[in-house]
Amino acid sequence: MKFVPSRRALLAVGAASVLALSACGGGDDEASSSGGGESAPAASKLVVIITPSPDNVFFKAEQDAAAAQAKGLGYETLVLSHDDDPTKQSQQFDTAISRKAAAIILDNAGADASVTAIQRAKDANIPTFLIDREINKTGVAVAQIVSNNAQGAGLGGQEFAKLMGNKGEYAELTGKPTDTNAGVRSKGYHGILDQYPDLKMVAQQSANWDQAEALQKTQTILQAHPNIKGIIAGNDTMALGAYAAVQAAKKDIIVVGFDGSPDVVSSIQKKAIKATVLQPASKIAQMAVDQADAYIKAGGKTDQAEKQSIDCVLVNADNAATVKDFAVAGS
Repeated sequence: MKFVPSRRALLAVGAASVLALSACGGGDDEASSSGGGESAPAASKLVVIITPSPDNVFFKAEQDAAAAQAKGLGYETLVLSHDDDPTKQSQQFDTAISRKAAAIILDNAGADASVTAIQRAKDANIPTFLIDREINKTGVAVAQIVSNNAQGAGLGGQEFAKLMGNKGEYAELTGKPTDTNAGVRSKGYHGILDQYPDLKMVAQQSANWDQAEALQKTQTILQAHPNIKGIIAGNDTMALGAYAAVQAAKKDIIVVGFDGSPDVVSSIQKKAIKATVLQPASKIAQMAVDQADAYIKAGGKTDQAEKQSIDCVLVNADNAATVKDFAVAGS
């Protein structure tokens, strides 16, 4: 005999199903938005900002500048950190797509690994504006706004050679191999340093942008090459790790970084680390938001080139006192 449920039983099952679906649709526990516990903003009013970890002050500056600019233009913001994990970044793109974001501002988790997620957003009519790091494909993101890493590395290389007196042994700490900036900066350094026959690189190792790893790698390098006179690093975080190792070894070694971070600027003022190359992180983040806003208001049109390069500034003892929050006063 076929069982036929009563009308009351069917209503109860339906109510339970609605409750179950509601429970499955809970919020992203890693996301924080200016809307607090409210529902996601409507399409065209949400800007999603995704960067590496804000534990690094450079990425925190990006987040703060982008969020402030977006809110000033009347948008809600959702600020996320992918921690250089492409899988986590992909999930965050899914969040942006499900919430029908107006635009995504991204400092990406890999030049190749990020392309698929950005394409997925484009297919959902959500434009992505890259900051700081490029991807290895054009026509997917609307804009790729980055510091002129080649120009900046040239400045850093020139200053390092000058500090070294154009001679002596030195080591280089490079960034993540998957980050195009790491290769561009290293190439830019060597475009200058390789011109001096009396400058000899005796060690080159990746410290993956990490301070603790840079400290450990530098300790090993100093043991193997006790006559090293200088260390040039692909970013300030690694420069700080290198300088800590130099201090522990009680050696007088020139250290130069790249970023313009507050900690390194302070170190320069104390005559410790000698120089850095400032990337205008806040300016680039603000530019990305402004261009996203213009793109949205123009109905998906832009008059800007996709690839945009912003010049860097050398910071040394002469101008360190004028630097604040990744910007030089008056620039």
